[in-house]
Amino acid sequence: MAKVTLQTLAAKKESGEKFACLTAYDSTFANIVSTQGVEVILVGDSLGNVVQGEDTTLPVTVDDMCYHTRCVAKGNEDSLIMADLPFASYHDVDQAIMNSARLMRAGADMVKLEGEGWLPPIVTRLREQGIPVCAHLGLTPQFVNVLGGYKVQGREVDRANAMIQAAIDLEAAGTALLLLECVPVSLAREITRAVSIPVIGIGAGADTDGQILVSYDMLDLTPGRKARFVKNFMEQAGSPRGAVANYVKEVKDGSYPAKEHCFN
Repeated sequence: MAKVTLQTLAAKKESGEKFACLTAYDSTFANIVSTQGVEVILVGDSLGNVVQGEDTTLPVTVDDMCYHTRCVAKGNEDSLIMADLPFASYHDVDQAIMNSARLMRAGADMVKLEGEGWLPPIVTRLREQGIPVCAHLGLTPQFVNVLGGYKVQGREVDRANAMIQAAIDLEAAGTALLLLECVPVSLAREITRAVSIPVIGIGAGADTDGQILVSYDMLDLTPGRKARFVKNFMEQAGSPRGAVANYVKEVKDGSYPAKEHCFN
């Protein structure tokens, strides 16, 4: 696989080819993921849950993210590396630039932020500084205390319309990618069609341009109850590499996610 860039993903959206994304937090997982055809590696603040054992992503720091991004970069082959700006690390433009620059120096190719209407000015300034941005909409884990828990977002007409408008405004501000988490299939489809930039889904149906899962979840390593959108790809695979390869195949042929992994 040639080095994946934002232009690679844009071309896939244009041609209608699906692309696969997974999380990784260390060099070993990064190597497994990047050598099996995964286009985008997310160094997610989900490491707070699956690596640090926290109940939420809120305790994760910029130092944590830089450390894990550096580890992932060492094991990565040709995937694009996207790193999360963690909780309360981008409340204004200056802070966002400073912390994004740290992640880019650690090996990220772009950063991901959570939010809607207040993000466009920050996105624009980051782009002006050479820092590409993915905007995360829908269920945004850093806002779990505002949302009242991990719930499907956008079922109400006003919230759905607000999310569609936010996606359009974020694209206009210079956002390079969108990520939709836990939204109804119909809303994800509408947003994907409303913007020209690639849209990644998790619990958002099969109509988005790409799919993402937490690697620990799809390898059935995470204890406890799994989210509805999670599929155990280790169940019929002989190895983690085989499971990742199966995931990539199912994303690209459209068999994952199936109806049982989606919200209406």
